[in-house]
Order: sequence, then C-alpha cells, then structure tokens
Amino acid sequence: MVRPASALKKSSGKKPQDLKGLKASLLAWYDQTARSLPWRIAPEDRRKGKIPDPYKVWLSEIMLQQTTVVTVKPYYQNFLARWPTVKALAVATEDQVLHAWQGLGYYARARNLHACAQEIAKRKGVWPQQEEGLLALPGVGPYTAAAIAAIAFDQSAVPVDGNVERVMARLFAVTTSLPEAKSELRDLARSFAFGSRPGDFAQAVMDLGATVCTPRQPKCDLCPWQKSCRAFALGLAAELPHRAAKTAKLTRYAYVFWLISPEGKIWIRRRPPTGLLGGMMEFPSTPWVTTQDSPDKAQSAVALATPLLSPWELMPGTVRHVFTHFILELRVLKGRARRTTTDEKWVEPDHFSELALPSLMKKVARHAIGSASLTPQKHRK
Repeated sequence: MVRPASALKKSSGKKPQDLKGLKASLLAWYDQTARSLPWRIAPEDRRKGKIPDPYKVWLSEIMLQQTTVVTVKPYYQNFLARWPTVKALAVATEDQVLHAWQGLGYYARARNLHACAQEIAKRKGVWPQQEEGLLALPGVGPYTAAAIAAIAFDQSAVPVDGNVERVMARLFAVTTSLPEAKSELRDLARSFAFGSRPGDFAQAVMDLGATVCTPRQPKCDLCPWQKSCRAFALGLAAELPHRAAKTAKLTRYAYVFWLISPEGKIWIRRRPPTGLLGGMMEFPSTPWVTTQDSPDKAQSAVALATPLLSPWELMPGTVRHVFTHFILELRVLKGRARRTTTDEKWVEPDHFSELALPSLMKKVARHAIGSASLTPQKHRK
C-alpha cells in the first residue's frame, strides 16, 4: 500500500541501519551475477589476486560516459588493439585518436583521453591511486576519479553515475527531483565507502542499476536489496527518481558549404580545438544560430578565400542532427572553385573515411553526394 505524501516526505532519504549487511548482500549477489565485460576483472579472479590494469579501467570509464556498454565494446577493443598501453596511446597523433573515436560522440573526451595519456607517459606510466590525484588528470572528473580509484586500486570510493543515482533514490526513497537531488544521492552512495572490496562494490551497484534496478519496469523480484528498499515498500520503485520537467530543445540553423575543386576534391577545415566537435574536421559552415537566414546572406557571412564560380547551388533537403541540448538543421550550398591553393585542405570523397569526421559531417557528405543528381536551386554568389 502506498503511504500518504506526508508520511513519504518524512521517510525520504532515511538510511537503513544495517549498511554493512546491505553491502554484504550486494557483494554476494555480484559474485553470482557479475556481467562479463572486456575491461573487467571477474570477482573470482580478483579474489585469486589478479590486479586490474588502470589503463584499461580508465579507457573504459572514459568511453562509457554518456554511452552504452553495447556501443563501447567494439571501440574499446579497437583502441586496445591499436594502442595496448597508455604509452602507445600517448605517442599517437590527436588526429589518429579522433579518427578512432568517430561515432562515440562527445569528442572532447577523445582530446582529453590523448592529453591524459601523454600526462601519464610523462609520469613514466605511473597512475595516481587516490581520487585527489586522479582529478588532476585531463578529462577526469569526480565520477571517473572515483571509478578508477575504486576499481583499479581498491580505494574506498563509490563512483556515482545515473545507474547509481537511480539505485540510491529507490533504496532510500529520495523524492527530491533530479538534478536537485544529485548531491544527496551522491552522499548516500558514499555512505557505502567502507570495508573491503570497494572495487567490486562499485561495479556491483553499477550492475544492479543496469540489469535489475532499471529505469522502466525494475525487476524488484531479483533485487538483493528488495527487503530494505523503501521505494519498493512504498510502491514507488518504478516512479523514482523523479526528474524535473524537460524543456523543449532549441533548434539551430546554418548553411554548410560543399566546395568542389576543379579536380573534384572537397574543401574541409579543422574546427577550433575547444568547444563542440573541437579539433574535428568539417565542411565550412556559417555560425549555428537560432534564426534562419537566406542563402544569399549565408554566403556573405563566411569569408571563403578560394574564388568561386557563380552561382551557388542550394541543394534540396535538410541535414538534421540532434545534440544533447539542441537540434541542428543544415542546408547545403554547393559551389565550384576556379582554382585551389596549397594552404587549403582538399580531399577526395573516397578518402573521407580516413579523416576524423564527426557523424554530423558524415551526414552532410551523404546528403551532398546523394543530392547531386537532383535539381538544385540557383542562388547568386
């Protein structure tokens, strides 16, 4: 039976007395059900003394940020095949790393991955073992630092991601909405940072959230914490955690320039090293804005050094790409260059696969090539 709201509010976030018993029951469950993952040391192997490789732990945790296990697996295996050690990754070029990262998104992670590998190489391959030292590394935030400290070095830390937040919100019946509840949920998770096997516990609570305490239709009958779960007792397991109402995503607009050389090559450039898609290659475009401009205005908004033949051609259709916080719609303007110069980068379409092109730009290429047989709209230069 569901309690009235007044009673629920008083019970929210109250800790069960037996945290030690809860931890023991979760570890026993993990010993029997742990997922087999390419970057993980199985609990029975850890008990036999097998030590995790911090490089593999770090690499997997960076890749798993905002990305599913299924998506990460092939990328992780490819990275290890190409760069089996952190020193090998450190001597790779940033372009090579960005190219191997294509499709994982959030490309700042790849740039920070490379920078962090170079930092560890400067330290002769020695990793910090405490959260504080790990936080000083490029691209390592509180979650990743706690995950590496716990999993790689068995330090008393509990990494808190979306899975762990959900488990804690239900276990303690925290009814405050996310993101406001984040600090409370983090503190509740960290209340388990005691005793032995912190690395196994960190992975156990992640597994619990990923496989049992799922966002929809949680499998409460399989949960080792069912008897202590306040949300289950209140009939609220499927409802928690509450989330603040989402605001509608803004749509931004831009024109992208598909510039063809006399030899049939396409002009590309590198984006600035910081910001969205930083350091990746792109087809030049106007700024991404929240209002649509005419093609004529778009052409004058970008200073193209290469002389172009008139007219531009506005290709039919739109390229649409969804980012985390906004939607981007691009129209493609095709032009032909009278000549090329050596200070510009021109690439044959057949060689696009060799570039660090983000998914957005791959969409642009497919659209431009696919639209070539259609009748474009003529516009003045």
